[in-house]
Amino acid sequence: MTDTFTDTILNMTDTAATPEDYTGEDGLLYCGKCRQPKEAYFPEGKTLFGRDRHPRECDCQRAARKEREAAEKQRSHLETVERLKRRGFTDPAMREWTFANDNGKCPQMMKAKSYVECWEQISGGNYGLLLWGQVGTGKSYLAGCIANALMEQEIPVCMTNFALILNDLAASFKDRNEYISRLCSFPLLILDDFGMERGTEYGLEQVYNVIDSRYRSKKPLIVTTNLTLEELQHPEDTAHARIYDRLLEMCCPVCVTGENFWKATAQAKMERLKTLLNGKEICL
Repeated sequence: MTDTFTDTILNMTDTAATPEDYTGEDGLLYCGKCRQPKEAYFPEGKTLFGRDRHPRECDCQRAARKEREAAEKQRSHLETVERLKRRGFTDPAMREWTFANDNGKCPQMMKAKSYVECWEQISGGNYGLLLWGQVGTGKSYLAGCIANALMEQEIPVCMTNFALILNDLAASFKDRNEYISRLCSFPLLILDDFGMERGTEYGLEQVYNVIDSRYRSKKPLIVTTNLTLEELQHPEDTAHARIYDRLLEMCCPVCVTGENFWKATAQAKMERLKTLLNGKEICL
């Protein structure tokens, strides 16, 4: 045991030399590249297992170590972001909804960037967003940009919709509370296409339970919806009223007014197809 321990210590205090290294006038080993010592004497003439010196990083070794550490940190970061996006997005296509891929045609995108930049205050103050507007104006994309940007900062986000939530709740009757608690554990929850789910008594009750639980968690919520602000402020019945009241209490309404993305995409595809067919008239 003692010999093994001694060998370990001796290996730790031994300095590996390369062919370019040399011994300086002070008797220490120097790096042949940066000309900095790769050894240092113990203070006050002390020794350890008969040795009077210990390894020291030269500039080359320090630079190499920092490069390795940076590479390892980047690898760990990418793995974390990948894990967060697998867990946080219900559709892999959402990973492409980023500020870098934005076409610049949504005037409210600057608000989304500011939301991310002020996340510390946003999170602490529990400030949510209610993104409303016409179909195809980029509400979901805007929310996805926020989600991607935060996950790139290693902040967990869940972006889902009530159609999936209601299916999950129906499939896990015994674990409903645990499921809702998991949704509320995310620093940011994004509910996409709100209002598209079936308005059954059971469905509305579960919608309220999720939103009310998020409210009580005191964490931000972002909701996208095709409902108008008028519809949200003047609901048709009591069941919808208590849901909408909670949302308007939690989230600041933002009208998204970008051009219809779906129509623009369809038109662009049509033009590309016509080009490929050399202008031949076809029935589409």
